Amino acid sequence: MGKMTVYHGSYPEITEPEIIMGPYTKDFGSGFYCTLIKEQAAHWAKRLSTPTLNIYDVRINTSLNILEFKQMTEAWLDFIIDCRNGKKHQYDIVIGAMADDQIYNFIEDYIEGIVTRDQFWSMAKFKYPAHQINFCTEAALKCLEFRKAEVVS
Repeated sequence: MGKMTVYHGSYPEITEPEIIMGPYTKDFGSGFYCTLIKEQAAHWAKRLSTPTLNIYDVRINTSLNILEFKQMTEAWLDFIIDCRNGKKHQYDIVIGAMADDQIYNFIEDYIEGIVTRDQFWSMAKFKYPAHQINFCTEAALKCLEFRKAEVVS
């Protein structure tokens, strides 16, 4: 992987990213979430009082333990279910589709036994998931170099 640009939508400027360990479980576990899609990060930021788009240059250290889901697959679904249930993983960086609110609702329905796995995939295939990169460890955060922040209008 070469140099790339990633975006993080928030309310403050974040020059020094940190691992975020909140009370809520996320798709790929605790970490610092970014995306390759500028519009997606701006959308995240607009949910907050002073929407800020943080922009970073990234050079991935290939010696890190990286998991990339190129598509929504059975393995992707199982990984998200594990992470959403609080199970820890050993990856420094996880890359793949984001389970947006609607896809996440489908996942919850599957976990609760309301829909089958086949029904989940039937519903999910019509959705276009967003993209996410989770920098899960301190070593992964070293791949990020803050470029600038912009207030989103």
